[in-house]
Amino acid sequence: MVDREIEAYYALGEEEKRLESSGFPLERVRTQLILRRVLPPPPATILDVGGAAGVYAFWLADLGYTVHLIDPIALHIQQARATADAGSTAPLASLRVGDARSLEFDDGSAHAVLLLGPLYHLTERADRVAALREAHRVTRRKGVVVAAAISRFASLLDGLMRGLLADPAFARIVDADLRDGQHRNPTDKPEYFTTAFFHTPDELRAEVTDAGWRFDQLLAVEGPAAYANPAPTKRRREPPSLERSLALIERVEAEPSLIGASPHWLAVGRRD
Repeated sequence: MVDREIEAYYALGEEEKRLESSGFPLERVRTQLILRRVLPPPPATILDVGGAAGVYAFWLADLGYTVHLIDPIALHIQQARATADAGSTAPLASLRVGDARSLEFDDGSAHAVLLLGPLYHLTERADRVAALREAHRVTRRKGVVVAAAISRFASLLDGLMRGLLADPAFARIVDADLRDGQHRNPTDKPEYFTTAFFHTPDELRAEVTDAGWRFDQLLAVEGPAAYANPAPTKRRREPPSLERSLALIERVEAEPSLIGASPHWLAVGRRD
């Protein structure tokens, strides 16, 4: 269901704790805030497609939703089952290995579908539209899809911030990203990510609408705060707190001139 490079990347087992680590609270908290805003209230049925080890699925279950977790990586489902077996969170309705392009759910069986990983790991447009169309099929009228994408400019901005462009291999990766959005990592450095597609805003909007959704909004997840250096210097005091950052990001989350400054976006579509 996924390219070998993608499977090997996630076989490292890092995704389960990535969003809980000190480097990613902004992505996790902002995603949670947006989901609470755009999803129907519980109890409602949500398909978390490509939901990895369930970091959002279990959180949504704790909020009172009926959540089905689907992911193409068997390790992620094993990790989610271990969390479920520990009994420290509300149970999920189901956990299964599956493909975003072919969901084993009936038409109109969900109030909402999350695609927080599939779109950027489906490198062909036809496959991304197929995943969005399948989400449309299983969602009832007035339902919603929330789809994550990575910005075409994410590697460039990350390379500038962390000084990675001094590595010729990373510079070549950035060149390819900017040319056509096809991100490939031929190195043995997992911090350079893995096989993916990086969107422009227009590409993402077109894919959502071509799949039958009414495009509602495109929101920055981290915004420019993703590139704020957390280390103080003699000329710079401590960076703003997470709470202050969240308030500032929300003010510019849909600003078209700044959307590319956010490494991750959430596209929201509605089914009429």
